[in-house]
Amino acid sequence: MYGELTDKKTIEKVRQTFDNYESNCFEILLYKKNRTPVWFYMQIAPIRNEHEKVVLFLCTFKDITLFKQPIEDDSTKGWTKFARLTRALTNSRSVLQQLTPMNKAEVVHKHSRLAEVLQLGSDILPQYKQEAPKTPPHIILHYCAFKTTWDWVILILTFYTAIMVPYNVSFKTKQNNIAWLVLDSVVDVIFLVDIVLNFHTTFVGPGGEVISDPKLIRMNYLKTWFVIDLLSCLPYDIINAFENVDEGISSLFSSLKVVRLLRLGRVARKLDHYLEYGAAVLVLLVCVFGLVAHWLACIWYSIGDYEVIDELTNTIKTDSWLYQLALSIGTPYRYNTTGSGQWEGGPSKDSLYISSLYFTMTSLTTIGFGNIAPTTDGEKIFSVAMMMVGCK
Repeated sequence: MYGELTDKKTIEKVRQTFDNYESNCFEILLYKKNRTPVWFYMQIAPIRNEHEKVVLFLCTFKDITLFKQPIEDDSTKGWTKFARLTRALTNSRSVLQQLTPMNKAEVVHKHSRLAEVLQLGSDILPQYKQEAPKTPPHIILHYCAFKTTWDWVILILTFYTAIMVPYNVSFKTKQNNIAWLVLDSVVDVIFLVDIVLNFHTTFVGPGGEVISDPKLIRMNYLKTWFVIDLLSCLPYDIINAFENVDEGISSLFSSLKVVRLLRLGRVARKLDHYLEYGAAVLVLLVCVFGLVAHWLACIWYSIGDYEVIDELTNTIKTDSWLYQLALSIGTPYRYNTTGSGQWEGGPSKDSLYISSLYFTMTSLTTIGFGNIAPTTDGEKIFSVAMMMVGCK
């Protein structure tokens, strides 16, 4: 685009700006396709990614020919200065039209289209990619090192919750083990601290700008994830740990713990930018498959546990998969005639979980060896649904 009238020093400065990844602006004479010289005000700005590497340059050009001295080229040699000025004014009519004020609707429309295409905010450049925006002292930038590390901690604890919550709900385990109770309490405290941090963490607005206003941050968090995060950090395990808690209330609190699984929606958003790596996608698919198999195993056991004993007649169903498993491994159910008058015995919880996971894994992969098979109507319906999920 440059030619014989373009200043050589300006060309060298432009080249150095690109080589040094700098921001700069110049007044430079360039040429159109028909070799017509035009003065431009050129702005160069590097765009950096999250690793502070320059991935592209944003260059803007503004026609300032109208405000410069008339250009003397081969076609205007011998012309008077007034004639060259008249030609410059005629050729710059488009510039005059650009300088005329537009109505507010046009300005908003064009600005929004530019923001949509470039995914930028109200400014021409995403300033938070070039320099850290100024924030109040108690506000944390959402992309700083501390917040990134904290998000990974929350990610790991969310996966822990996604594994333990269905298991505790299905197998009705009371956390009488002090170590597990302390660990779950620590997880609850960390989730509570995460709520406090989210009230003081910036976020990216609809236009791509960083929102650091405390009032806007609080309103945005209250409208999005606050309710789910609050329900996920309530200490359900501590309530269930008490021996004198009513069984119905305990079951209710155990069921409410399933709300914590909704936090996986936030995990999915954080893992989205890793999908461009093949190895990461493979690991993620394996983890998702194992997690789905774990959830289905908990549901499979819950169906068998609900149907194995008829509460109305207090008799055991011999066609249930739990009863058949108990006979095959030598731990049958026994009816206590001297004590509580209820059925006791059966496989241990570890054996029941491993057997449930084994069945769901073989069903999802459509192998199905048949040593554990559905017999009741509820088990068959669930197995059909599970195999439909596996074939996808």
